[in-house]
Amino acid sequence: MLRNIAIIAHVDHGKTTLIDSMMKQTGVFRENQNVSERLLDSGDLEKERGITILAKPTSIKWKGVKINIIDTPGHSDFGGEVERVLNMADGVVLLVDAAEGPMPQTKFVLGKALAQKLLPIVIINKVDRTDSRSEEVINEVFDLFVELEANEKQLDFPILYSSGRDGWCVEDLKNEKKDLSLLFELIIRHFKEPNVDLEKPFAMLATLLAPDSYLGRCLVGRIEQGKVNVNQIVKTINLEGKTIETSRLTKLFIYEGTSKLPVDYAVAGDIVCIAGLSKSSVADTICDKVVSDPIKATAIDPPTMSVTISVNSSPFSGLEGPHVTSTKIRERLLSEADSNVAITFQENENKDLFEIGGRGELQIGILLETMRREGFELSVSSPRVLTKIGKEGKHLEPIEEVTIDVDDIYSSATIESITKRKGTLVEIKSTGKGKTRLIFKVPSRGLIGFQGKFLTETRGTGVLNRIFDSYDIFRGLMEDRRNGVLIATEQGKAISFALFNIQERGKLFIDPQEKVYEGMIVGEHSRNNDLEVNVLKGKKLTNIRASGTDEAVKLVPPVKMSLERMMSYIREDELLEITPKSLRLRKKELKAAFRKKKLITNT
Repeated sequence: MLRNIAIIAHVDHGKTTLIDSMMKQTGVFRENQNVSERLLDSGDLEKERGITILAKPTSIKWKGVKINIIDTPGHSDFGGEVERVLNMADGVVLLVDAAEGPMPQTKFVLGKALAQKLLPIVIINKVDRTDSRSEEVINEVFDLFVELEANEKQLDFPILYSSGRDGWCVEDLKNEKKDLSLLFELIIRHFKEPNVDLEKPFAMLATLLAPDSYLGRCLVGRIEQGKVNVNQIVKTINLEGKTIETSRLTKLFIYEGTSKLPVDYAVAGDIVCIAGLSKSSVADTICDKVVSDPIKATAIDPPTMSVTISVNSSPFSGLEGPHVTSTKIRERLLSEADSNVAITFQENENKDLFEIGGRGELQIGILLETMRREGFELSVSSPRVLTKIGKEGKHLEPIEEVTIDVDDIYSSATIESITKRKGTLVEIKSTGKGKTRLIFKVPSRGLIGFQGKFLTETRGTGVLNRIFDSYDIFRGLMEDRRNGVLIATEQGKAISFALFNIQERGKLFIDPQEKVYEGMIVGEHSRNNDLEVNVLKGKKLTNIRASGTDEAVKLVPPVKMSLERMMSYIREDELLEITPKSLRLRKKELKAAFRKKKLITNT
């Protein structure tokens, strides 16, 4: 008895927390076992940010039935992961926040699931929120199903109300709220066993990459037909049917709870992890030698954004991290591109400049933050949107669907800001309780650096979600919305007195006693031009002092930005310096004379 399901939801709708409760109530852990929250958010960055970055399989058992569960990412930058894991599922559990309702990622993934004829179960989560609007959200979900052209069986979806954090679900909010047994029974009753053929030769679709430091490249997928044994000779064929490699399977694992268990064999319907293949990748078919036709797979979406990475060439290079050479950086980026199919890698002839492509700022930012924690020092350029030429020779650029929830009083300012970024308003509607939902189609380049400005305009109350929509005709040049910057002229430690005088010229990015160097960006100018400032200049002292002449230096707290925000803040002539302990903004040319010479040459 087996069921394979995927749980899909928008970011922060409580998907991983619900899986925690499911595992606790099905006896995956001992009663006295100390269990942390969000178990499947295994990486430090996943736990810190509260988001799922990598899709992960797990399993539970309920009344003799094994239920394989695939926890999927909820952020649009990792949407490629979600599309592929649906191939392993026979049904989907759609989790929707009782207050926010269906969001862009919900629409994107649900559309893929419905197109694959998967039956859904809908759970309205967080119904215990004070701003819960469960009945309205159900109507919105039904409208979404109709919009996505769901068939009659899919439209007849069962509905449960739940609190994943407290571990209960009910069919009616008036019923007793005790546990998740209703959900387990519904999964077994509503979803069928995998429709597979055990007699055919072995074949499975590689769906996820799971690199292992001991076993090397590991591939995760569901066995579509037949049976496979450890040490069996298999081959891999790509989507065109060409053979990539033939090799022996050295290890075979199935998922039990949060662990991988080694087994001697597995059969059709099982979700397995295999080792022993060195060239195979996602979307390839791993099969018996007699199989010649590949399994249909979802093509991997191309990247829409890229950054250029190089060695850290600042005066503080090598002071904080052990990995500073281009050779080390190149090896790490090649390893990432090899294990993460959503990342692309290119290099120049000298192999000292590396272009990394991804689906968005967050995905690239996660990679850079991971490398930073591993001890790398890097210089990173401003993000560049990847355009392409259409069939008729027209210049096309990536367009994103942006859903924004704001207080009513900020809606007009938000519409004006998006319009200046070549965005088009698609829909506007009130969601009640003084909130408005705005839906736009906006060029990806217009959204670079917009998050910080948006939060300022909405006083931190606005919520912005974005997802890739399509490639469309280039919408023309866009006005640069950022002011100039304040640039340090000397190397040393910043002095409070100097910062006090400089803060009248704009916003500061640094604290007193922070180390700076010539060419480093220490703040944002209040005007459009760059301004060179001396942050080391102290107060001149005299032999005679009158009482009361020394006033206390009062500094405005500096602006502190995240790695992703810094990356989107810089211009083409600037770099982001990343080290294990510091994030600094700088000009590409540190010397003022060289910058002026370049400016004259370009004009």
